[in-house]
Amino acid sequence: MRTLYLDLGMGAAGDMLTAALYELLDDEKKKVFIEKINSLGHGELCVAPEPAEKCGIRGTHMHVTIAGMEEHEHMHEHDHEHGHDHEHEHDHEHGHEHDHDHEHEHHHGHHHSGMADIEAIISGADLPDGVKSSAMTVYRLIAEAESAAHGKPVTEIHFHEVGALDAVADVTGVCLLMDMLGAERVIASPAATGFGHVHCAHGILPVPAPATAYIMRGAPIYAGEFEGELLTPTGAALIRHFVTEFGNMPLMKPEAIGYGMGTKDFPRANCVRAVLGDSGPEGNRGEIMELCCNLDDMTPEAVSFAMDMLFDAGAADVWTEPIGMKKSRPGVKLCALCTESRTNALVRAFFKHTTTIGVRETFCRRYTLERSFEARTIGESKVTLKHSRGYGAERCKPEFEDVARMARERGLSLAEAEALIKE
Repeated sequence: MRTLYLDLGMGAAGDMLTAALYELLDDEKKKVFIEKINSLGHGELCVAPEPAEKCGIRGTHMHVTIAGMEEHEHMHEHDHEHGHDHEHEHDHEHGHEHDHDHEHEHHHGHHHSGMADIEAIISGADLPDGVKSSAMTVYRLIAEAESAAHGKPVTEIHFHEVGALDAVADVTGVCLLMDMLGAERVIASPAATGFGHVHCAHGILPVPAPATAYIMRGAPIYAGEFEGELLTPTGAALIRHFVTEFGNMPLMKPEAIGYGMGTKDFPRANCVRAVLGDSGPEGNRGEIMELCCNLDDMTPEAVSFAMDMLFDAGAADVWTEPIGMKKSRPGVKLCALCTESRTNALVRAFFKHTTTIGVRETFCRRYTLERSFEARTIGESKVTLKHSRGYGAERCKPEFEDVARMARERGLSLAEAEALIKE
């Protein structure tokens, strides 16, 4: 399976992700990418990859100019509110600086853009429909986060840094690169956010910024060892949209490795590392959490309902085991498997829908086969076949519900329906 792994030990910003993914392309695709991304600005936008070095590691920094001017050359001063106004001297993204005291004129595309403005730029670009859709989904996620942070409806949210043309290039660039790389599986390490505070029009805000914290709900993050904003809202939104799971690098054969460099210098290399390779046909090795509790005072109907609620909360599997409890009472052990990011949601479901006063947690490593699905039409019946392979094993099995439906429709036994499907 074609797998992309992102090392977020120094956080992430849109330009860092763009540069890291850009390095994974071959020379011809790099030219295509630069041509397409620069077409966004109708001649005003210029995205140019340039060599960069951090702690002796060579990588790429995306140098962005708007109408010939570098973003960090502009000092913006505001006396009014707008969405996403807290990104001050980000440790990664184009050195935006803001001083909210008095009026100024906006230059070179630094207007306060709403979702309609962003959509007009993206929809008019010469990009695949899937790339445009992903870019707008990322922007909607940022708008939702800004809405929650500022207490305003999404329709009233206006972007400044995130709406500027260079940031549109970051968001759209990552979406285009993901499409060009064609990874089937995207895994990321837990993301470092940095710590401390940033200044904005509303006062002094904590790191991670409110929008970033909102976007990363349910995902593993940690402060790290360096003060400053390492994970920006743009980087967070791109991560949440594309990353399918968080954890350590899986067993894989790397084909290409890319380093996307930030602008600030730290004792540790300030970069996002991207590794593209094959994780498969041997299957997957990963981590999963097992949560369980003992119950002796719930009816079977109530236990069944609790199991349904655990599935709704994101459990990968739920089951019960008969157990003997204190005072010789027969009881039930209720168990659920989930990813680490869903642990809190599952724990809440356990306490809400069962009578337990304690939930146990076990961290497990697991091996899974690669799975794929195939749709078939047999006569007038539609059947989905599940293929599993890896670790020397290969099997194919039809979905039980499809077999049962086919048996009922044709007056067959389950065995006869399965035999007909195999034919």
